[in-house]
Formats: sequence, C-alpha cells, structure tokens
Amino acid sequence: AADGTEADGAASTTDYQNAGVLRTNAMRYLPNFLERGQLSKIFFCFPDPHFKAKNHRRRIVSDTLLSEYAYLLKPNARLYTITDVEDLHQWHVAKCTAHPMFEQLSEAELKNDKAAIAMVTETEEGKKVARAGNAKYSAVFRRVTNEEAEASFKGLF
Repeated sequence: AADGTEADGAASTTDYQNAGVLRTNAMRYLPNFLERGQLSKIFFCFPDPHFKAKNHRRRIVSDTLLSEYAYLLKPNARLYTITDVEDLHQWHVAKCTAHPMFEQLSEAELKNDKAAIAMVTETEEGKKVARAGNAKYSAVFRRVTNEEAEASFKGLF
C-alpha cells in the first residue's frame, strides 16, 4: 500500500483484528510510543547479530532493553526470539533467563502457541533459512507477574 503497511503481497488486512507494525529505533524511542503493560507479545525475528564484541551493545536483547520490554509487556505476556545464529540464540537465552522479569517457556508450554509456530514456519526470513537448509533457533519467554518478581527479590535480601 502507499502508506507502507503491506510488503511483498502480505495477507489482506481482513485477516487481522488488532495488529500493527512500527519501524523505529526501539533502543531509543519505544517507550515514547507505548504505555506500561500495553503489549501482549513482542517478536524479535532474525535480528542483526552484531558479531563483533564491541557491537554487542547494539543487540536488540540486552539487560537495559529487557527492562524496557518488561515495562511495556503485560504480566504473563510473551517475548519471542528466533535467529539462525546459534551464538545469538544463546545470548538471547542467557540474557532473558538472567533477567528477573522473564522466564523461558518449555516446548510443552509452546506446543499450542500459534504465534511461536508461525514465527518459525511463516516468516519470510524463516522460509529463506529453511530453503537454505540452515538451522533456526527460537525461544519464548514469559513476562512474570509483578507479584512473582517481588517474591524473587525478597529471596535475595
């Protein structure tokens, strides 16, 4: 469309009731666009891996940004990650599991999650990686409730 909302023959707008796409520098501006607890899902599909150690600060999953994502996500909301770079996947898992506001969901917890399945099988980059015969690494994290976070903090002091 002329407004840039459709790309490469994307599904018609009648397929979705409440979806939007915002292209911006999330590291700088995301909290300016959204309210606390407004989101139920955040997807990071095949982000730039920033291989060099000096550029790791630019990765979309970091300690600071995870705190912002936790602020924007509703309790029990989900943060989805997928990449074809195993080292980046390990980074995502390490950063998210170390953050007090996120816990990784098991395969069993995700077996009926249509979004997790679609992230692996339906994204353009995911299809491209599959055609090339390369591996995809995904993980999904739940934003814990405020009560759960408070309980885990009490155990530290």
